[in-house]
Amino acid sequence: MSESNALHKLAEKAGISIDWTSFDGKSQHVSDESLQHLLSALGLPAKTEDNIRQSMAKLDELEDSEHLPPLITGDCSAPIGTTGQFKTGQSYTLTLESGETVSGKVDSNGQLAPVESMGYHTLTLGDQSLTLAIAPQHCFTVADALAKAKPRAWGLAAQVYSLRRQGDGGIGDLKALEEFVRSAARHGADAVAISPLHAMFSADGNRHSPYSPSSRMFLNILNAAPSALLGEKAVQHALQRTGLEQEWARLEQLDLIDWPALVKTRLRLYRALHMDFRCKGGNLWEDFQAFRKKGGEALENHCRFEALHASFTHGDSAPSWQHWPEEYREPSNPAVAQFAESHAQDVEFYAFTQWLAARGLENAQKAAKEAGMHIGLIADIAVGADGGGSQAWSRQEELLSSVSVGAPPDLLNQRGQGWGISAFSPAGLKRNGFRAFIEMLQANFAYAGGVRIDHVMGLQRLWLVPEGASPEEGAYLSYPIEDMLRLVALESWRNECIVMGEDLGTVPEGFRERLTDKAIMGMQVLMFERDEDQNFKPAEEWLSTSMATTTTHDLPTMKGWWIGRDIEWQARLEQLAEDTTEEKEKQQRAQDRQRLAKTLGLQSADLDAVEDAVDGCIRHIGKSPATLTILPVEDALGLEEQANLPGTIDSHPNWRRRWPDTASTLLDNETPTRRLKLLVTARHDAESNT
Repeated sequence: MSESNALHKLAEKAGISIDWTSFDGKSQHVSDESLQHLLSALGLPAKTEDNIRQSMAKLDELEDSEHLPPLITGDCSAPIGTTGQFKTGQSYTLTLESGETVSGKVDSNGQLAPVESMGYHTLTLGDQSLTLAIAPQHCFTVADALAKAKPRAWGLAAQVYSLRRQGDGGIGDLKALEEFVRSAARHGADAVAISPLHAMFSADGNRHSPYSPSSRMFLNILNAAPSALLGEKAVQHALQRTGLEQEWARLEQLDLIDWPALVKTRLRLYRALHMDFRCKGGNLWEDFQAFRKKGGEALENHCRFEALHASFTHGDSAPSWQHWPEEYREPSNPAVAQFAESHAQDVEFYAFTQWLAARGLENAQKAAKEAGMHIGLIADIAVGADGGGSQAWSRQEELLSSVSVGAPPDLLNQRGQGWGISAFSPAGLKRNGFRAFIEMLQANFAYAGGVRIDHVMGLQRLWLVPEGASPEEGAYLSYPIEDMLRLVALESWRNECIVMGEDLGTVPEGFRERLTDKAIMGMQVLMFERDEDQNFKPAEEWLSTSMATTTTHDLPTMKGWWIGRDIEWQARLEQLAEDTTEEKEKQQRAQDRQRLAKTLGLQSADLDAVEDAVDGCIRHIGKSPATLTILPVEDALGLEEQANLPGTIDSHPNWRRRWPDTASTLLDNETPTRRLKLLVTARHDAESNT
């Protein structure tokens, strides 16, 4: 066998797709050099014939091992395991979560007898013990959440940091979110889909994209509202004692969040509050201690990471853990434990801030349900985490920190995309019983009535780019989709959470059908719901199995789209393709306005018809048969600017815009109130016609 053929065989065995189909239907082939880089990132060196032989032997050893993996998934009421996975005739004992014990023998197909109850059960065969994760056939659905109270639901999409309340200190916090969900419920909403609240790098205020977090297992402490737990007097006293009153008020008045200043101010306040809190004791102290104990090793490691990261940060320089002194690069190294002991108060401080955030989010979901929402908060799970962050440091065997998740070249991004975030290691997940994936799911399902999985295609495959390479030099890596879908369904039911997946972009053939089988909703975005001639589809042709919305955080608002605000930004920042101009793009947009106006039944497609157009878009998604419709707050308010402009970092104010008025009254103004009524009326009319 030639070296190239051996390389290809190794790549295929490792789950890398050598050949793939691009967005335009053309066959593509991954270069040998890219394969070598990716295999190396997977821990499978492939530069030489000897490398390839040794890496192949490593994969063979994993497959031929007599020891079963630490976790096997299965479906309720179906035989467990793949054919021949267990030794025929071998006796086994299964201890269910309930404590009930079941005994049996492996059948002639090498499978275990079906189990009726879902959960994480313990299987014992001879001297081996492992976990059986038995899942329901599909996820908890909108219909399950509504419990026949109504046939369909609608909600709002909110950027949490954009919310305002008096005394928030310059960022939308979880107390403002609590006020907002109560207001949304008064208008009839059953859900509020929120931007990711994942943990960021507390010592580095320059990193603030919610989709590039340090960890998806913990929360962004900047969104904590200390007054909700500790009382307004405690916060005011701490502000006075630290001399932060003036800066707190200045940040609160800004229209754009000043992230670096916000981080410094909030951390100083949190430090003062922590010092006061640890001296008082009482019920809250006991609750904090219980929270910390329940968080276990995962929480402890995150807090140790935060303390270490802060200790190595100087000015604007915040090195990733790969550049720390060697003894601190592995959580289990005794040096890390020694650091934690000598910096015990710092580690406790970061646990304290996580407690503040977790209790705040928990209260917001309680408020939503108490106010009558059937679903409540819909959390957002980012597709990956920063390779230099807490999650990658804590779970090194299960994450690939030396590759970046991205996307291959397509119509909108002809050079492809590299998102600068790490991905799970498929082999690492299997070796560790899917620990990192399960704990991520559990953390995000814990305080919500639903979750949105960003780039849900990642459950089947991800486009991975080697460190230092361009996006077009990447390749698709396959993931154990059956196992991951089962675990999603299991956690969905355990937490009674609906699940939706962001399935925009290049989608594998048959993938959406798999989501539908598991009752995972896809997303229907107005701009993308077109026929082959680029005409916008009538509302009745939309799907009932996907969530319907006007736009997303990465796309222009409907007002911004209608007036071409996104084109102006792209022209200003030189983002337009080489073969076009701002004038050409605006001419094309005028044609698209005509198409949309026709579908919406508008009399005019002129720029000054923008308010009627936004109203029409809202009615349009309301008329769709989707069981869940989500309206972004920006479109309810009729705002021009979008939250994020892909392909930019500092040249566009991404993740910085704050909304006018307070969270408790924002929806009560004339325009949003009228538009929410339009949506409700359209939903009722659609229900009457079915």
